[in-house]
Amino acid sequence: MHLGLIGYGNIARTLLKVLAQEQAAISALTVLSLPEFAEGVEGELATTFPASARVVTRAEELIAAGPDLVVECAGHQAVAQHATAVLRAGIETLIVSIGALADAGLYAQLTRAAHEGGSRFLLPAGAIGGVDILSALRPAGISAVTYTGRKPPMAWTGTPAEALVDLAGLTEEAVFFEGTARDAATLYPKNANVAATLALAGIGWDETRVRLIADPAVGRNIHEYSVTSEVADYTIRIEGKPSVDNPKTSVTTVYSVAREVLNRLREVAI
Repeated sequence: MHLGLIGYGNIARTLLKVLAQEQAAISALTVLSLPEFAEGVEGELATTFPASARVVTRAEELIAAGPDLVVECAGHQAVAQHATAVLRAGIETLIVSIGALADAGLYAQLTRAAHEGGSRFLLPAGAIGGVDILSALRPAGISAVTYTGRKPPMAWTGTPAEALVDLAGLTEEAVFFEGTARDAATLYPKNANVAATLALAGIGWDETRVRLIADPAVGRNIHEYSVTSEVADYTIRIEGKPSVDNPKTSVTTVYSVAREVLNRLREVAI
């Protein structure tokens, strides 16, 4: 497989390590980087993919390289800037920053581009599990999906939560957001991709309810959601260990992305 990456941050680096560990048959790698980081990325890749890695700074160059699959792992802005062109060029694209799709206009734009290019965009489960059950239940009728995201206070730094609660001084849990998945994904783009995934798999952005909590008593990113449907009710709770390099992200996110890539390389996909 010729793999393309949009961005080369913590998720991309860890993804490549997992793929190498699993001996994935990656024959070539093309990375789309911001110009100011391109030289550093080239230097790093020279030691990990010395014979087959290339760094580019424009989406046109990524497309021209002809990857079989492109993985976006650079944030909401990168989805808006680059995913449309890649999809229109007929290249299957895995979108990690799912919260970007809360923008209805962007979602429609990507869908049109995929149709025009005969491609599709894929949405990994990310830090949460049970998305297959949720999506499967949709035709049967789902009446409620409620998600609670609980993280250590410092995982919420750099977000609007800082203006709502004293993160550094918390001695007990603080619920600082209650609302729709659309608002959660828009206000907390680096923290609420799980809410976005559940919304798209289930009953939609404005019907999926979300609570976000800063809790000094926990040291992990805890994702819990409950589903009420016509044929089954269930609750799933996952305590994900935060990434050392980016505490806003659960390590399980990277393994979910790796699974999507590996399933395209193996004889049996599960």
